[in-house]
Amino acid sequence: MTIDGVLPARLTSRSIVAGLGALAVVVTLTSCGGEPDVESVSTTSASAPTPAVPSPTETTPSPISNASPYSGLPNGLGKPVLAVKIDNTGAAQPHEGLELADLVYVEEVEWGLNRLLAIFSTQMPDVLGPVRSARVSDIDILQPFADVVFAYSGAQSKLLPQLAADDVIDASATASYIGWFDDASRRSPVDHMLRPIEVLGVFPDAAVSKDIGLTFDEEPPPNGSPGSFAAASWADSEVSFSWDEAAGDYVVGMNGNPSRSTQGGSQRAATVVIQSVTQSDSGYGDKFGGITPKIEVVGSGSAVVLRDGKSWLVTWERVSASDGTTFTLADGSPMPFAIGQTWIVLLDDVRTAQVS
Repeated sequence: MTIDGVLPARLTSRSIVAGLGALAVVVTLTSCGGEPDVESVSTTSASAPTPAVPSPTETTPSPISNASPYSGLPNGLGKPVLAVKIDNTGAAQPHEGLELADLVYVEEVEWGLNRLLAIFSTQMPDVLGPVRSARVSDIDILQPFADVVFAYSGAQSKLLPQLAADDVIDASATASYIGWFDDASRRSPVDHMLRPIEVLGVFPDAAVSKDIGLTFDEEPPPNGSPGSFAAASWADSEVSFSWDEAAGDYVVGMNGNPSRSTQGGSQRAATVVIQSVTQSDSGYGDKFGGITPKIEVVGSGSAVVLRDGKSWLVTWERVSASDGTTFTLADGSPMPFAIGQTWIVLLDDVRTAQVS
């Protein structure tokens, strides 16, 4: 897929192609482990020189008081954590409260659609939604947060025992009606909303924010490739990120249109991660025959991180289900994310993303 002449970037077992004017850098990404393999640099001219390999660098995180381990924002350490499954179809917008999330995961569901799994801790909105149903991959994504309160509108009956057996606290609409309500201005099934503070009040012993392997810094690492635009697409959905130089962040697009917030304008991201993952048939599906993918988030592979209008090819690694995910630069140092909200797109390694 190509948007407005942007050179396509293939994530995973294929390659990422980032537009550098007349220069096209081809990088192989994998989702099964190992360092990213940088292939030969090709240009429109056979005589063009090969770029020099940058020297190793070290990034010293900026000292921020009690910084959130999920966003780097101040005074976010040790606060209660709430995970919420959110719809992101056109009918579900505008979203309410999503702009205050620390982390937003984008994951494929049935029929080539995708859903959002948002992590809130540093800031809690008064109202949040619309909230939709859980998927099996949510369990693995949430394991590093340990005993996190998980709010979702429902789930397949055979998935419920697995949710109960894992380290998530069931705050679904069927488990606890406290804090839940239907918004009369929205049509079912995108009318399920919740009041986070009321929901968290039911679970005083729930997890608080802790280190999950992420690093934040006000300054980006040196060098970097162009990273003013990124897009990932599935069979029937798309998410994109466009750098806004004036605002200093990325405008989030959904299905070809700017995302919408009840606060006005679009959702924004300080950092964007396109993480190459392996997917398989989970054994779950919807009542219409759609297959729910199982997303493998434990292991290692390649990713592209965008911040400050630039991009970096990194290696991601998660040793076990309970461990956090680290993102490492080619020189072995941690990739520092920009302070603020991060969107992590979990993209199947047979699909193509664009980065330019």
